[in-house]
Amino acid sequence: MIISRQLTGLALASTLFGLSLSAHALSPAAQTSADIRRTSFGVPHIRAENERGLGFGIGYAYAQDNLCLLANEIVTVNGERSRYFGPEQLTVEQRENRVSDVFFTWLNTPEAVETFWQAQPTQVRDLVEGYAAGYNRYLAERRQQGLPQQCQGNWVRDISAEDLVKLTRRLLVEGGVGQFAEALAGATPPQATAQVKHDTEAFQLADARQQRFALDRGSNAVAVGSERSFNGRGMLLANPHFPWVGGMRFYQMHLTIPGKLDVMGAALPGLPMINIGFNQHLAWTHTVDSSKHFTLYRLQLDPKDPTRYLLDGKSLPLSKQTVTVQVKQADGQVVPVKRDIYSSQFGPIVQWPGKLDWDKQYAYSLRDANLDNDRVLKQWYAMNQASNLKDLQDAVHKIQGIPWVNTLAVDDKGQTLYMNLSVVPNVSAEKLAKCSDPRLGLRMIVLDGANSGCAWDVDPQAAQQGIFASSQLPQLLRKDFVQHSNDSAWLANPAQPLTGYSPLVSQDGQPLGLRSRFALDRLAELSKKGPLAVKDLQHMVMDDQVYLAAQVMPDLLKFCGADLGSDAATLKPVCASLKAWDGRASLDSGIGLVHFQNIMQALLESPDIWRVAFNPADAQHTPHGLALEQPAVAKALREAMLASVELAGKMGLKPDMRWGDIQVVSSGGRQTPIHGGPGTLGIYNAMQSVPRDDGKLEVVSGTSYLQVVSFDEKGPHAQGLLAFSLSSDPASKYSRDQTEAFSKKQWSVLPFTEQQIQADPQYQVQTIKQDQAGKVAAQ
Repeated sequence: MIISRQLTGLALASTLFGLSLSAHALSPAAQTSADIRRTSFGVPHIRAENERGLGFGIGYAYAQDNLCLLANEIVTVNGERSRYFGPEQLTVEQRENRVSDVFFTWLNTPEAVETFWQAQPTQVRDLVEGYAAGYNRYLAERRQQGLPQQCQGNWVRDISAEDLVKLTRRLLVEGGVGQFAEALAGATPPQATAQVKHDTEAFQLADARQQRFALDRGSNAVAVGSERSFNGRGMLLANPHFPWVGGMRFYQMHLTIPGKLDVMGAALPGLPMINIGFNQHLAWTHTVDSSKHFTLYRLQLDPKDPTRYLLDGKSLPLSKQTVTVQVKQADGQVVPVKRDIYSSQFGPIVQWPGKLDWDKQYAYSLRDANLDNDRVLKQWYAMNQASNLKDLQDAVHKIQGIPWVNTLAVDDKGQTLYMNLSVVPNVSAEKLAKCSDPRLGLRMIVLDGANSGCAWDVDPQAAQQGIFASSQLPQLLRKDFVQHSNDSAWLANPAQPLTGYSPLVSQDGQPLGLRSRFALDRLAELSKKGPLAVKDLQHMVMDDQVYLAAQVMPDLLKFCGADLGSDAATLKPVCASLKAWDGRASLDSGIGLVHFQNIMQALLESPDIWRVAFNPADAQHTPHGLALEQPAVAKALREAMLASVELAGKMGLKPDMRWGDIQVVSSGGRQTPIHGGPGTLGIYNAMQSVPRDDGKLEVVSGTSYLQVVSFDEKGPHAQGLLAFSLSSDPASKYSRDQTEAFSKKQWSVLPFTEQQIQADPQYQVQTIKQDQAGKVAAQ
């Protein structure tokens, strides 16, 4: 089991914990220390002599900025929300506490957490243990001052390395079984009395959350090489679109161990290393991939017993795991509630009413490849330490720890790299044809669970049983550019299409997303003007161009110019706003953007609206144009426009309102206007926002950590922003400052060298030390 070298307030979970403690204790003379130097916007530059000290500094700095956020996430991944907050309240992800607790109790069993921990190298263990100790040190200090208002309660406690492993395992399954929490927690044998009722609303929320996954965690990336960059060296744009709240909220930092590590960028909560960033010689980013990281198996059940399934004609019992969740009652009393989770050899049973039903004939198991991925932390730390592009590529090839994202990178020599080397089930196109029902399509892979020949193949070259080896996955090394915006690997660079892979890995010949089309068009347009500069990559995001507008606005305005009949008076304001709109999602853009968004989101639900259909031979430019000559399309457009008028009325929109008056983010009782908009409209600066009671839209995810990195003979030059700011504490001076800069489209220089750090006008330094007894001094 996992032991932090400082376990204040925590009891040992088992004898194994005690054994692990004595085997991995702090040496008698050891002292842990770190320097936390903060620059503008409070960005911490953390320096230590070893991994233990570095982790200590990271955990302490993170707690200074996001104490309550991490405390809340720790309660979640331990399955304790019902105990402290009651079973029916919702998590940040809009999931019932009861369901969340059952899921995480199932996911993070002591055995699973122990297995993960035992697989970690010493350096990673030291980072994780140091992080927990640093967080706990700041928590102790803050208790003396009084905890922030958002996290006052007995649910806030010291954390251990075990807690951080649970947080990491939650990250791993975000692209797989994590999307099926309701289906897993609610799966019940058909003859049994339902232990958990099937909440229709909960499954509707789950369905919406699943549909939004790639939007909430989407990304753009452009890597420019020597043939296209202004100085013949590499240049990288990182533009991940991640949630602005909760456990997937990025944190900006710079990590240094002299002579060993010097890396800057952003990391997710609880991770003591950089996920997206740069060092002296290279820069990299990630984009959520379109690969499949899990498969479903349709089990043929034994007619005599729906808790048994047939495999190669033999009846086998489903295994049963009883999980216990502590649930707070209305009177405040906490009682244990048990729930049975059933599994086949292909994974847990998931039951989704109307989609994945468990009846007396069939049930569905879900196998998630990342449940066995214990290499993710080792993977990112190896990338952090890479001294050139080959080191980075070799590390990803060998470790194969990237969970559900692509990697794009550049180096100071002018090479660009695209890798779709994530953890993907080893199911070939041939096996898929043999083992799946073609009527179900490829959106969700369902294999035959009655045939052992449909199990994932095992490649001895792969880092994990049942996944594709690195050599079987898409990658591209070029000197002009590679780009990606959550489509398949197919057209990362159209000059060298990546084809011929298993459909679970990448599907070619499919329509591109509008953000990919925008990027390819913009790069082609810029190439006619000469080499690309840093500002060109910045403008790709900050221009806020709505790519779809160029494809359909002539048709919309043509429709408006025709005889609108009895609807003319009603539609006149819509048409006027569309005509006046600048085709962007900037703060000054008019409400034509709102109407355009409403209209096109309705029309895009039908694949038959296009005048020019998709053509794989011209994927960059098709489909386009609205087929208004077809009565059904014209009717759908009219209805969408009328619906938009009605919705605008309900929102209280006025003709002279700007986008900046409508889309905002709130913090500490104040709100900041936010530019950008839905990525489904081809807005590179993708933003997801939800309606508020006052008619405005509140941003919940989208452009998060921004960086553009270039190189010269001295090293990296980076500019960036953390769009939602460093701290999630509304009382912090770092909770809104970068958000306001983002609103004004003001990039900032990211100080990387010692000279840059110490010359920063907001420079301040804090040294924290922890001796063997766990005592801490701050200077």
